Amino acid sequence: MPAPLAARWQALLADLARIADAHPDALLASSMGVEDTLLIHAVAQLPRPLEVFMLDTGRLHAETLAMVDVVRARYGIEVRVMHPDPEAVRAHVAAHGEFAFYESVELRKACCGIRKVEPLRRALAGHAAWITGQRREQSLTRAELSETEWDDTFGLRKFNPLASWTADEVWGVVRALDVPYNPLHDRGYPSIGCEPCTRAVRPGEDPRAGRWWWEQRDSRECGLHAGNLRAAGRPGVRPRDPLPADAAGPTATADTTATADTTAARAITDPLDPPRSTDTPNTPDTPNTTDTDITEASTS
Repeated sequence: MPAPLAARWQALLADLARIADAHPDALLASSMGVEDTLLIHAVAQLPRPLEVFMLDTGRLHAETLAMVDVVRARYGIEVRVMHPDPEAVRAHVAAHGEFAFYESVELRKACCGIRKVEPLRRALAGHAAWITGQRREQSLTRAELSETEWDDTFGLRKFNPLASWTADEVWGVVRALDVPYNPLHDRGYPSIGCEPCTRAVRPGEDPRAGRWWWEQRDSRECGLHAGNLRAAGRPGVRPRDPLPADAAGPTATADTTATADTTAARAITDPLDPPRSTDTPNTPDTPNTTDTDITEASTS
């Protein structure tokens, strides 16, 4: 590995060790994108690896779901999988349809709130800190990202140790250390989310251009990182508060064992264009849907 990359890697390991020492219960959030698998590779080097979790919204790509087993096999680390409340999913789909997120930012954020934000809140409950793989160069909303911040939304510390890393640095270390990564990255997906809300990017587009591509660039966050919109100066929201010296996490505990079925569907969309209609036979411009079960599971 070139010396500059080796120095970056060693600094990352040191940062994560300090976080783990200060916050032994810190959680690493993973979407199974390349930044997250790099962080998993790093925390696996710690004397006591941190807990890793991911949010299975019920609409993820099969390739993303398969990465859970890849991580378990490679590192011997269990990945706690969080799912949305099936009743909330059913109610939202019944009221607005399976593809309401294409209709307005409000409906898209409502979907994200049910499938992502609420499960994340349960995952973080009772913890003092969490770690993400966000980077500043990923998007307009992340340009002012701090390495350390106070997460107003969930009431705990938040660490973004890759904030200043470039894509070239991430991929340089991944290749040098043979870190496993989501195969969707090789198909033009630098940022990976839910299947119907993610497309491959075109040449020259920013890395998150394929996420909610039908929206304005400054609204493309799902609610997991609401502070990014505040930092980006979105109207009607206040700037990020300074990091408190001390703060306790919430006291609620996360659900880890409930199971239920749901009729929520995974949609497969054209990689560059949203569907025009769901009432016509499947074409490259209309989504195919298959029912998928949502099962709350804890593998930690």
